[in-house]
Amino acid sequence: MKIRIIGAPGSGKSTLAAKLSKEYGIPHFDLDDIQWENSSGSYGIKTPPERRTELLNEILSLDDWIIEGVYYAWCQSTFEQADRTILLDVPKSTCKRRIIMRFIKRRLGLEKGRNETFKSLRALLKWTDKFYLDNMKEIERIFVEYSIKTCRGLDEILNAKGLHE
Repeated sequence: MKIRIIGAPGSGKSTLAAKLSKEYGIPHFDLDDIQWENSSGSYGIKTPPERRTELLNEILSLDDWIIEGVYYAWCQSTFEQADRTILLDVPKSTCKRRIIMRFIKRRLGLEKGRNETFKSLRALLKWTDKFYLDNMKEIERIFVEYSIKTCRGLDEILNAKGLHE
């Protein structure tokens, strides 16, 4: 099974991917780990595009995967190869609240994560606004092309899994 999860920052992509991974025994991958050079020691350094493509292709070559992330332009092949695509369509206010809570938990050492700064938090909250204004329109267009294998929102996900009437 190959599952692609997309949604705004703070929409619950990582949480859903981890739950599905555990439930079905499928490895899951966060596109942030491919997009950003986490080994650089500095926050906000992007992985070179050639290396990013190489890492993504390694994941796509697996028999089963769950890939989650906000990205769509450089990873169009994830939608093409997925057996099921999931769009987490969560209210922007909920996403922003989750982003702030995640930041606080990471700063207090209660949750593992990247070394965000207040500046990067502010940038992520601003980028979340842009995501809803611009990126969501493009994602909607992509989802039309893959509508036969797409779930949108919690009710559709539960129905697809046979957990909700």
